[in-house]
Amino acid sequence: MAPILILPNPLEPFVVYSDASLLGLGGVLMQKGQVVAYASTQLKVHERNYPTHDLELAAVVFVLKLWRHYLFGSQFDVFSDHKGLKYLFDQKELNMRQRRWLEFLKDYDFALNYHPGKANVVADALSRKSLHMSMLMIREFELLEQFRDLSLVCEATPSCVKLGMLKLMCGIIDEIREGQKSDLKLVDVMILINQDKGGDFWIDENGIMRCRDRVCVSDVADLRKRILEEGHRSGLSIHPGAIKMYQDLIMMFWWQGMKKDVAEFVYSLG
Repeated sequence: MAPILILPNPLEPFVVYSDASLLGLGGVLMQKGQVVAYASTQLKVHERNYPTHDLELAAVVFVLKLWRHYLFGSQFDVFSDHKGLKYLFDQKELNMRQRRWLEFLKDYDFALNYHPGKANVVADALSRKSLHMSMLMIREFELLEQFRDLSLVCEATPSCVKLGMLKLMCGIIDEIREGQKSDLKLVDVMILINQDKGGDFWIDENGIMRCRDRVCVSDVADLRKRILEEGHRSGLSIHPGAIKMYQDLIMMFWWQGMKKDVAEFVYSLG
């Protein structure tokens, strides 16, 4: 059981913050701006293969199960820094895992909200506590945010953990955004998104189209080539090879025929 920092009032509304990383799931239960409890757990082996979208949803399910005795039967708000999560309830095509989780969530009366990770609302609330454990939690959330911002790729081995990073300059991000507007196929998808028929596609807070959590790269040969070159020479190529490089890049980018393009690029290097 996660430690309790204050005695909650069952008559007052609760607020839940959830978060997920490549290492684990976590959450904070709050009431009237004060921390009631916090909890975290390491990812199980099979959970490490979850896409970011499912990991964030798993974090919500984790904290709701943990604090069921506080939340069941009452109205409350859940905040996640994953913007696409709130659209999940409108999706028609769900995998079995998502369907099972949604069935569980239907038992609760809550609103799912988005808050930017940089707002760091949880850390601000925790910082008002003088307890040593609260200070440790602040540091944990700060580290999670830093790892998320670095877009690190984690490679675990029996003897060590290797971290790689793909560096994309703002100019490339701007090119991707502008390129999406001139790619006829992506423009058609954008129309569907505006009609709430985008499926896995959505527009993030920076105006960039994403497929689930991956940035959609337009059909511009030079732009895709630069992404492939950066991915190959960066820390992403911990283990060089087309399959490994594709697995790493697919975590961040999406375009049709991407696997074939990666293979041809790697083989062209000899």
